[in-house]
Amino acid sequence: MSFAPLEGFRVLDLTSVVVGPVATWRLGQYGAEIVKLESPEGDLMRGLGGLSPTGQHSGAYLHFNRNKRNICLDLKQPGARDVIDRLVASADVVVANMRPQALERLGLDAKSIRTKHPEKIHCLISGYGTDGPYSGQPTYDSVVQGVTGMAGLMLARDGAPVYVPMLICDHVVGEIAAGAILAAILKRRSSGDGTSIEIPMFETMAAFVLQEHLAQHSFDPPVGPIGDQRLLSPHNKPVQTADGWISFTINTDSQVRAFLKASGRSELLDDPRFVSVASRAKYVNEWFAVRGKPLTGKTTAKWLQIFQAVDIAAMPCHTLETLKHDPHLEAVGLVTSDQHPTEGRIAAIRSSIRFDDTYNSPGQPSQSRGQETRALLGSLGYAPVEIDALVNSRTARAFAEDQ
Repeated sequence: MSFAPLEGFRVLDLTSVVVGPVATWRLGQYGAEIVKLESPEGDLMRGLGGLSPTGQHSGAYLHFNRNKRNICLDLKQPGARDVIDRLVASADVVVANMRPQALERLGLDAKSIRTKHPEKIHCLISGYGTDGPYSGQPTYDSVVQGVTGMAGLMLARDGAPVYVPMLICDHVVGEIAAGAILAAILKRRSSGDGTSIEIPMFETMAAFVLQEHLAQHSFDPPVGPIGDQRLLSPHNKPVQTADGWISFTINTDSQVRAFLKASGRSELLDDPRFVSVASRAKYVNEWFAVRGKPLTGKTTAKWLQIFQAVDIAAMPCHTLETLKHDPHLEAVGLVTSDQHPTEGRIAAIRSSIRFDDTYNSPGQPSQSRGQETRALLGSLGYAPVEIDALVNSRTARAFAEDQ
């Protein structure tokens, strides 16, 4: 890594699926050593994320678990307790997204760990805050999209609730968790004190929705309907062209005038409903009906040329098939490829963040379950004969020996 401010920090990763692995992947991008603890059954995302050549590394698992050292333990075995204690003692940060009750039973909750090691940073990513009535209930991204009103935004706009077809809550909360951990690391560097962090998915994403969509109901009494009426307009979608779809946004008065001229609607230039930001906010439904009308008289490429010439923010509306071939993404090398030890040639997505004119590389491919079990046990002080005993008792699993 060219930018590695967390080099020398060890993160014990007790997470699975998406939200936790996203957080620890980001910390790994900043140079932290990530030790991923996996059960013998493996992270659910190994299979849930789609097909793979060996059935062990779905595409999603590959991308969320780069730069992580993998140790496989059966926590139900009595011999695992000592290994866990040594792993915790060796780590600077412990990140978990298990249910709080499960962590407490394993002695891996913040109170248990920081009573013994007050300098540790412990981060729990929970579904619902542990101080509320939903605490401990199971959840996944789609459930969070529903309970936070995100899917309900589609109901208000289109007449039926719809999930965003990606794990958007997991990604957002995972990145927020990484930021919170970085703040706790700064605190520890200055004071030596650890921190107990809890990041509930429900409250975090509900705050996002409310910050944006309380809108006129942010005032007492309300000054208008709830929700950002621009975003809830049924016309707030990509616009059809002669050969596809185009995405654009026009907010300023100068952009609106340029759009009306370019799209052949000059007769609306002096329409009092559309001449200012304030008037368009008042007549938001009428305005979005104008800007959302199909532009089928020209191709997407032609409209892009016209809009970009007058400084309107516009881009093609990609599909999954066309996105990876976008000329900008190809030019900056966002997606490259490398060789995975078991899966063959795979796509590698580098960090999108640039430090000192350099992007960090994607780093090492994701590891197989238990790939570094023996090496990590050795680093924790176990002698070769003790490691053999842990593996032979099936307390620890070593990848090479399971094949």
